[in-house]
Formats: sequence, structure tokens, C-alpha cells
Amino acid sequence: MTTLTVVTLAQEQPITTGGLRDWLVDNIIPLLLLAVAVLLLWLGGGKGDNAGVMRRVGGVVIALAVIGLALSGAGVEVGTWLSSLFTG
Repeated sequence: MTTLTVVTLAQEQPITTGGLRDWLVDNIIPLLLLAVAVLLLWLGGGKGDNAGVMRRVGGVVIALAVIGLALSGAGVEVGTWLSSLFTG
């Protein structure tokens, strides 16, 4: 009897990963960004190594750009634009 119920539910609503993706975007990414910010302040701010902090911030900005491209779905448009710079 349980097997029939599960099969019926699976047929009525398709199983997708939309909820998991939304949860990751809404919760995990901001938490990781907060952890990176605290680490940057802790590692470089206390020692006065401002140049080292700025190098790390540059890497974080590049990583944020990659995450933004992945989440927005604009990768194809950006790739087309970049290839048009070299091909004319």
C-alpha cells in the first residue's frame, strides 16, 4: 500500500532540485561570504598587512563574479561578448 502512495505522489509532482538550489543560494552563499570576510579581517587586519588583504579581496571579487555568472545564467552572453572582442 505504501508503494502505491509513493508512486502516485511522484507522478503528480515531478521531483526537481529547485528547492535545494534556492536554499543553497539563500543560506549557504551568504554564510560563506560572511566567513570569508571575517577571515580576511582576522588574518590581515590584525597584522597591518593591508597589501596582503587587498590581494585576497581581489581573489574574492573574482570568485564572486564567477558565482554571479553561474547563478544568473548569463554565462553564454558573457562568453559571446568576450569572443566578439577577439574575432571582431
